[in-house]
Amino acid sequence: MDVSQDVSPAKPSKLEDIELQLLLDGIFQYYGFDFRNYARASLKRRIRRVLESEGLIQISALQTLVLHDPEAMRRMLLSITVNVTSMFRDPSFFLAFRQQVMPLLHTYPYIRLWHAGCSEGQEVYAMAILLQEAGLYDRCRIYATDSNELVLQRAETGIYPLGLMQQYTQFYLQSGGRRSFSEYYTAAYESAIFRASLRENIVFSQHNLATDHSFNEFNIIICRNVLIYFDAVLQRRVHQLFHESLCRLGILALGRQESLRLSPYEADYEALVKPEKIFRRLI
Repeated sequence: MDVSQDVSPAKPSKLEDIELQLLLDGIFQYYGFDFRNYARASLKRRIRRVLESEGLIQISALQTLVLHDPEAMRRMLLSITVNVTSMFRDPSFFLAFRQQVMPLLHTYPYIRLWHAGCSEGQEVYAMAILLQEAGLYDRCRIYATDSNELVLQRAETGIYPLGLMQQYTQFYLQSGGRRSFSEYYTAAYESAIFRASLRENIVFSQHNLATDHSFNEFNIIICRNVLIYFDAVLQRRVHQLFHESLCRLGILALGRQESLRLSPYEADYEALVKPEKIFRRLI
């Protein structure tokens, strides 16, 4: 062996990429969570925040920590999975859904809706309110899924900080709501507890868009502001999953910054409300 061979260390950025890949591979092999095709720039920012909160410097130290400490892994999951949401977020989307989609749903004898990447459930309850106000909730089943079990547990309670209700009320009114929003929750101990009737037809369940498969046929799939955190490979996989799960003439709703352009199924859809990224499957 030539001991004179150059063994100079890799550049810090290259070493960080290697450590990050080893961390993601380890998490996938040991815990089954697959973040390997998440958009790297965004993922790196979140990993750095985890390092800071755990008092660590190197990603390799984080790998050792999370593989040997399940509680540390739970903390990391809460930090790196994106849980930013609110009730009636982007009111114009919900207004368009009221005006353009609800009339179509009245022709369905039964409605299966999949809310993929539901986070803490605020948008799920918002959709339940829309369906109730349209007189459609009794013939609807909402499947609300997320890869993070901890946020699903929070979503299932239907309890949110009372201080957010003023903002949610404004969003509700901007989305076309005509009732008193306070009718939908009870205030108690600085919390807003949403009516049990809104949860009756909601099934909260763990589902990972990166690894899991289709589990039903749906009339509506809502996945807003989730795909922007995936790379092109994972986006194509998710679009295939949605195509397999959505019935003909079914509705697909994406986030404003998301599109079907990376999907091989783009030609199978028409834009129902183009600015709000609401599509209808034709084929």
